[in-house]
Amino acid sequence: MELNKWKRPDPVIVRALATLYKASEEATEALVTLAKQSRTKGWWEKFDDVFTDAYVGFEAEASTISTYQTMVVPGLLQTPEYAAAVDRALHLNNASATERAVAARMERQEILDREDAPKLWVVIDESALMRPAGGKAVMRAQIEKLIRLSEEANTVRIQVLPLDRGLHPGITGPLTLLDFPNPMDRPIAYFETRTDGVYQEDRAVVETYREAWDDIRVMADHPEASTARMVQLIKRYE
Repeated sequence: MELNKWKRPDPVIVRALATLYKASEEATEALVTLAKQSRTKGWWEKFDDVFTDAYVGFEAEASTISTYQTMVVPGLLQTPEYAAAVDRALHLNNASATERAVAARMERQEILDREDAPKLWVVIDESALMRPAGGKAVMRAQIEKLIRLSEEANTVRIQVLPLDRGLHPGITGPLTLLDFPNPMDRPIAYFETRTDGVYQEDRAVVETYREAWDDIRVMADHPEASTARMVQLIKRYE
């Protein structure tokens, strides 16, 4: 390190350094775990042309993902056809970019199939389900998937925020909160932009967004009512 020769950290050396600096047992184990993880490439590295920041790495480690989306269905819940329609809106007439983006999104969704799958709590603004993407068949299949997940997935909770609820704390835009199983890992508030992502780890800032999230989910229909609303919305695409 003193010669500025960069390489992946050795867990044995990390443990020795933690002992030397009298780190707590909890901090030591967290650092050693990070050192071990740094030696394993994440699946997302093969999609470095798709992902513009490190979000998927954090998402893969999270124990709870709480997100409010205003314009589109969250990526973890999108069908391939819906994902393609969303990406085409960003990469006009670039079929290869869209194909890569859809492949990456489908592989990203595999975290929901793990034995230690994160708990996913989603609030979708009703306008996102009323905005056509890819045609009636695509929208119908997408809403059917949301209904199926609402009824079958134990780790997925979906709520719809009706338009008639008026203004609410989410009017500033989408937000995602990530919580992690290791207490050494601070919760993160994440905001996606067109070119990269914005991360907030300051406890006071994250708590501000958590309060907004709590207000949003309280204003939304509860999961059972949300499923019933989606059943009604799907009729728009018959």
